[in-house]
Amino acid sequence: MKLQRFAVGLTIINLVIFASNFLRPSIAASPDTTPAPVLRCRELYLMDDKGHVRAELKITPPDPNVKMPDGTRGFPESVLFRMFSSDGAPYIKLGAAEDGGGMVLGGDRSYTQILSRGANPFVKIVNKDGREQTIKPK
Repeated sequence: MKLQRFAVGLTIINLVIFASNFLRPSIAASPDTTPAPVLRCRELYLMDDKGHVRAELKITPPDPNVKMPDGTRGFPESVLFRMFSSDGAPYIKLGAAEDGGGMVLGGDRSYTQILSRGANPFVKIVNKDGREQTIKPK
């Protein structure tokens, strides 16, 4: 008689535990009305399982001494987003500064650059042989 009561009690406990497994996902799936907290930082890095940086989003400080390809000097503070291949090559670069923005899409020794900063926007395409074509407005 004691063994039978113990078996019935153990069965009831098992059924409660079993039923709670089915109820738990519906509770977890209920929508949360609380907004996600804000992440505030100056740099954000996404890393793969091997510890390599695969994407970065950061604010770069102004640099008055850098020489630009058009001969001008100085670069304003900007926001930079870059994505890297598994071997660390920056294949996508997107930037925004006070005077415009630009984008570079890279590949195997070839790239396409779109720059719209200041008064002289352009599109530049370079193939893997080093030949390039630049498109500027007339």
